[in-house]
Amino acid sequence: MTGRIHRFDALDNFRDYGDYAAGSGRHIAPGRLFRSGHQARASAADLERLGALGIAAVVDLRRPSERRDQPSRRPPGFAGAVIESEHDDGGEAPHITFLRTADLTPESGRRFMTDTYGRLAFEPSHLDLFARYFRILGEAEGPVLIHCAAGKDRTGLLAALTHHLLGVHPDDIVADYLLTNTAVDLEGRAPAIARQLEAHTGRAVAHDAVVAFLGVEAVYLDTALAGIAERYGSPDAYLEQALGVDTALRDRIGARLAA
Repeated sequence: MTGRIHRFDALDNFRDYGDYAAGSGRHIAPGRLFRSGHQARASAADLERLGALGIAAVVDLRRPSERRDQPSRRPPGFAGAVIESEHDDGGEAPHITFLRTADLTPESGRRFMTDTYGRLAFEPSHLDLFARYFRILGEAEGPVLIHCAAGKDRTGLLAALTHHLLGVHPDDIVADYLLTNTAVDLEGRAPAIARQLEAHTGRAVAHDAVVAFLGVEAVYLDTALAGIAERYGSPDAYLEQALGVDTALRDRIGARLAA
């Protein structure tokens, strides 16, 4: 599993989420599906490596305010499609508000994440971006990169939905989702994040609380999928009714990504 993690200087959580067994004896091709955190801090060497992957489309799941605060860097000469949402409620991202105003503990962080995952699949900007992403999967001639801020929550749900559509086994879907906890040095990153939070809020933050907030847990993804099942009956119904992924688009995506 760790072989799918790509290490960069300053581009976090970059992974290949292809190369899995799919349904009907097929296999998702490696080097076609990538996921990551934002690229605002990418080094020149990172951009060179990113350019060598030949990415044909980037789907940025962040809000406009997040993109303004941390604008993406692109490889020199990048000519691929960029899918973004202009849907903006005028406020800051919920995770920023939580970190700025709440007392972060492992328990409060988990409650926030569980509540967040219960809404992820239904927010207007995500419905728009997820639908456009699946359309681009059916059209793009080259690899597609999806990312949000940390590349774990919005990105994690979208990758899981992609895997479901392609027939990846549920155990592999969860394992890929949890790979954030390996791809990111949670223990190593936590002290710097804690110092930043203390500087912004004036409150000390426990190390274990930061580690818990930076990582992912299977129950988060379970919560999102349970919400989808409650509203739509199944992920397949959600894909078709909410995102417009009909049989024809499914077949095109499968033909492009799996053999």
